[in-house]
Amino acid sequence: MKTAKITLLMCLVTLLSFGNVSTKEKEALEALYTSTNGPLWRTTWNLKTPVKDWHGVVVKDDKVIALNLEFNGLRGEIPEAIGDLVHLKHINFFRNKLTGAIPSSIKNLKSLETLNIAFNMLNDPLPNEIGDLKSLRNLKLFMNAIDGEIPTTIGQLANLNTLELYSNQLTGELPSTVGGLTNLKTMLLSSNKLSGKLPASIANAKGLKILSVFDNNFFGTLPNSICDLKNLEELVLSDNAFYGNLPTDLASLTNLKVLLIGNNDFKGELVQLKKQLPNLKQYDFVNMTSEGVIVTLDDEDDEDDN
Repeated sequence: MKTAKITLLMCLVTLLSFGNVSTKEKEALEALYTSTNGPLWRTTWNLKTPVKDWHGVVVKDDKVIALNLEFNGLRGEIPEAIGDLVHLKHINFFRNKLTGAIPSSIKNLKSLETLNIAFNMLNDPLPNEIGDLKSLRNLKLFMNAIDGEIPTTIGQLANLNTLELYSNQLTGELPSTVGGLTNLKTMLLSSNKLSGKLPASIANAKGLKILSVFDNNFFGTLPNSICDLKNLEELVLSDNAFYGNLPTDLASLTNLKVLLIGNNDFKGELVQLKKQLPNLKQYDFVNMTSEGVIVTLDDEDDEDDN
């Protein structure tokens, strides 16, 4: 009987020391602390205090639901153990010095709505498992050095509102599966090394307001289906190798406020287009470079996406 009481007391002490957070979640947080040089963080953790008192850790109903560690001096890699924080809804590691990759264990975070690891030093490809984050609404990974291709599984993120991958080292084509991002409002892919033609399936994102792909290696004609994006307010295509005539119905995008298409090889009455778009505030179609087209296709290929 005495032994049972002691055991019960020890369990209570353990629960209190964790701030009622499960052992697995506490160990996952400690793994993050260890792998990112926790003692030298701007605001560090006292691991002897309850988890709920740790800087940036949000606990609700004894579950860790958010990590807000932006501007906190994290250095190192995100550990696989991050996948044990299965109740997380928000991860904000903005403006640190994280390297390596987003671990494949991210697939376990089924409740995750925001993943912000922007302005770090991630330098490995995105994992295919990122497509398992079905609750994700905001994916912000800009200003890193992420290489490789955008996984085709990105199209599984049907609830995604914001996709910001600009200023990385991404290569390959924009997968046609982006047509599955039917709730997308913002897509920022600028300043990468993406190539190929802009997929016609992008028109499935009917609510898209901002589309920016400038400073890449995209080529070919624009798909006519882009004119189905009636909510589009900003379309930024500059500094690629697009060519040919713009879609004839582009003037139907009357909500456009920004249209930047310079430093491509578009043809036609580009000056007149501005007069056909009543809300346009910023328009640039001028080619400032004489580098020429990076890649060209045969004329018959131009019809593929029309």
